Parts: sequence; C-alpha cells; structure tokens
Amino acid sequence: MKEVLKVDGLTKSFKLSKKQQKLENTDAKIKIAVSGLSFSAYEGEIFGLLGPNGAGKTTTLRMLATLIKPDSGDAFIDGISVVKEPEKVREKMGFLTSELKLEDFFTPNFLYDFFSDMHKIPNDVRDKRKEKLFVKFGIDKFAEVKTANLSTGMKQKTSLVVSVAHDPDIIIFDEPTNGLDVITAKVVTDYLLELKAQGKTIIVSTHIFSLVEKICDRAGIIIDGEMVLCDRIDELTKEKNLEDLFFELYSQRKGGNI
Repeated sequence: MKEVLKVDGLTKSFKLSKKQQKLENTDAKIKIAVSGLSFSAYEGEIFGLLGPNGAGKTTTLRMLATLIKPDSGDAFIDGISVVKEPEKVREKMGFLTSELKLEDFFTPNFLYDFFSDMHKIPNDVRDKRKEKLFVKFGIDKFAEVKTANLSTGMKQKTSLVVSVAHDPDIIIFDEPTNGLDVITAKVVTDYLLELKAQGKTIIVSTHIFSLVEKICDRAGIIIDGEMVLCDRIDELTKEKNLEDLFFELYSQRKGGNI
C-alpha cells in the first residue's frame, strides 16, 4: 500500500494560564499536549485516532492541517513536509473540525463558492461538484438559506462539503459525528466509506468506539498525548472489543484509576 501520511515524532506543548492551571488542578506552567507521536496512514484506508477528551487528538490534527506548528517532529503528506511546505500540504488536504464556524449571514451556496475560489477551482468544475454534493447531503433545498437559520445537522453537512470542495487526496475529520442526530450521522459515515472507495485517505479522530470498529481499517489509541497502541482493527479486536481494550490500557496508564 502507498503511504500517504507519515507522522514522525510530533510534539507540542502549551503554556498554561493561572485559570487553566486551576481547571487542570496542576502547578505546571507547561502542558505537553502531544509527545513524540508517530504513525502512518495509507491510500484508500480510514485511520482512526481514538482517545478521551484532552488526549491530544485535536492538537495532532491541527498540526497535520498546518494550523499550528509542532515544537519538534514533522509529518509528511505524499512526502511534503507540514512544517516546511504548509501551502502545498493544504492543496492536498481537507480538514473538517467542530472549530470551523460558518458565518451566520452567509449561505451554503456562497460558502462553497468561496472555498472553491480559495483553491482556484475552475467555475465549471466547481458548479458540477457542488450540485452533486448538495444533492447528496440535501443541502440543495437550503442553498440560499443563511447559516444562522440552518439546523445543527445541516450546518455540519455544509461544513463537510466546503471542506472537500477541492477534492483533496487526504481528508481529516475531527469528531465528524459529534452532536449529530442518528440520521445525519449515518449520512456522514456513509460518505466517509464512499471517499475510502474512491481511494482517498481518511483520518478520523473520535472517542466513539463503535464508529472506529465500523469504518476504520486501522486505529491508534492516544492517551496523554502519546500513542500507546496502533494496529489494524482486526488485530486490535482479536481478543476483546475495542472499548474493553481501551479501558484496560487507560487503567494501566493511570495506575488502575479511571
């Protein structure tokens, strides 16, 4: 299989404010969010990054998406460094995150065209792809409705389609079904499988065990910013289900405390 993503020793730390120190019940002034993280993802597979809230999943994805720089280490998209050539990485990558806030007064139609123009997509290609995606996700009926008046699910679907407007080779989804109703969540997960069938490389960050078992080919379990286990799903679940495996590893990591 072709290696599309290679993550090599990514490390990221943040300074903690007094308020953050109090919230985290620590005197430490520095929090190591990600520590020496390494893994690979291959063409035509879905890779799951599994871990609890605060484990470092979103920080990892933001580094891969070139939104923040690592303190050390690097990652490569088709051999292109996220540290040295972030602009080229963005051309190949789509990134959907809950932090993507759509402006209330813009419509799905305007947003899709705006993101397409950012990636210099020809108008005829843009329009053909937009029509297909809008129909698939039922956005066509709401194309001229302001974002402020869209449902949570429709906002999520709009965020998804604008994230892939440029038809990227590798797509990162941070908690793709978070807060969605069961119908919308199924539409999104079915689309992930469709992208995989097209040969795309999908990175999914989540804390939902069933989602990882259902759609992922391989997964890495991240706890306290470190990769504690990474393998194919069939290997990870050979002796016990993913949830039991995770809590066993988490308990060991925390000295028996959950």
